[in-house]
Amino acid sequence: MLVASFAIGANAQPGGQRDTTGQAQRMAEMRTRQKTGLIDQAKLTSEEADKVLDVYMTGRTGMRGLRDLSEDERKKKMDEMEADNEKKFKAIPLTDEKIKLVNDYMATQMRNRGQGGPGTQRPPQQ
Repeated sequence: MLVASFAIGANAQPGGQRDTTGQAQRMAEMRTRQKTGLIDQAKLTSEEADKVLDVYMTGRTGMRGLRDLSEDERKKKMDEMEADNEKKFKAIPLTDEKIKLVNDYMATQMRNRGQGGPGTQRPPQQ
């Protein structure tokens, strides 16, 4: 569930081409915002924040196949992914307290995305 907070859709261009330059720039900007938030709110060092973001970005690729699963299978897979993330966080190493702060921060970011908060991609106003 938390990994989904990193999902950003690509902007398709006429003819089905993707704007990969714009997408890469948006991803870099999002990573910078997330890193700053992790440093400020989860009290991570810059190096710890980079490693946490690497864990989430790696997990993002595993999210792609979840849409095709039943609700029960999807929940089971998400639970497995969260347990795997926790193991990776402990290997950074993060304390249990920092892992909780990271998870709380990322959950807040995901909720904010759904409510038009920070990190939400909004269409330009006309």
